[in-house]
Amino acid sequence: MTTRMEAVKRSRPTRLPRRERARATHRRIVKAAYELFCEQGYADTTMTQVAEAAGVAVQTVYFTFHTKAALLARAYELAVGGEDEPRIPQQQPWYAAMVVEPDLVQALRQLVTGVGEIIRRVTPLYLVARVTADSDPDTAQVLAFSERLRADGYQGALEVLRAKAELRPGLSLERATDVLLLLLGRDAYHALVDERGWSHEEWVDWTVSAVADQIFGRHLRDEQGE
Repeated sequence: MTTRMEAVKRSRPTRLPRRERARATHRRIVKAAYELFCEQGYADTTMTQVAEAAGVAVQTVYFTFHTKAALLARAYELAVGGEDEPRIPQQQPWYAAMVVEPDLVQALRQLVTGVGEIIRRVTPLYLVARVTADSDPDTAQVLAFSERLRADGYQGALEVLRAKAELRPGLSLERATDVLLLLLGRDAYHALVDERGWSHEEWVDWTVSAVADQIFGRHLRDEQGE
């Protein structure tokens, strides 16, 4: 016969280990910060508002992140890695698919599609942080670090791609990286999708064609018309 004490024990919710609770709190704060930064601007969002949205004490936010710039950096990491299973781009499925795809154009599509999902998440955060960066060195530092990571990642992707096809004659890897940063960038995405009303899919198609042309000398429209 089940005793009352045994029934009570079984009915109690399982309490997560301390480390997992801390990680859950950390994720909740970062997600709240990302959403508030995007909705009302980075400068206009306070640590108190982040704490209220995350359901924690403001002291917890300060203890965990110390500064709002550090919280911005983590919000960037969330936007890049994704919320469900955060991973750096090189560990995401689309990157692996790009690596093993033998055809250049199909590999480019894997790259642009994968990075496009990141750009969708990062662009709203980038735009509001950029407004503050001119007057706030800490914010500027976060953006500069993000841009260095992006440049390194794009150069690594080009090294993978040029094993499938040569770069355009006379184009160095460094210059190709600069071109990719422009074409597969947040400002281009914002201008075409947010301001000019392109669909995300139209942006993907255009970017694949533009990168193939400008970096690898492949004119997709000409090839498709043959």
